[in-house]
Amino acid sequence: MPERPDPSDRPLSASQEDYLEAIYHLVRGGRAARASDIATRLRVRRSSVSVAVRGLAHRGLVEHSSYGLTRLTRRGLAAAKGVAGRHRSLREFLEGVLGLPPAQAERTACAMEHGAPRELPRRLASLTRILRTEPGLLRRIRAAGRSRGGVR
Repeated sequence: MPERPDPSDRPLSASQEDYLEAIYHLVRGGRAARASDIATRLRVRRSSVSVAVRGLAHRGLVEHSSYGLTRLTRRGLAAAKGVAGRHRSLREFLEGVLGLPPAQAERTACAMEHGAPRELPRRLASLTRILRTEPGLLRRIRAAGRSRGGVR
């Protein structure tokens, strides 16, 4: 009988990344996340949280108790920090460089973070740091985004 593949070998889905990121934000400070808190943060049903958390636990990313408390494992914390970092880099670029309003930058970063190549957020974070040292250029980039003519 052929061996079953290890589920932790497969990349995380966008949904699994969203759950990990939500748990990460809820548990910062060493607490555990409750299923109801995760459901509220992600605007999903508690039954959806239960299914997702079981899948993450099966992959060794979270520990889940029967009382509805979820904690990140060491591997889960590393993965969650990666997801949160990509999200933050994208949001900071969209808001800080392109000048999108905060709510729009947040929504757009959320949509982009899962499909973007892993190195893109890191490169955008570097570009953001560089551009912040050049306020005149940063103003020109934002102005070009508001006009139809592009960068001059």
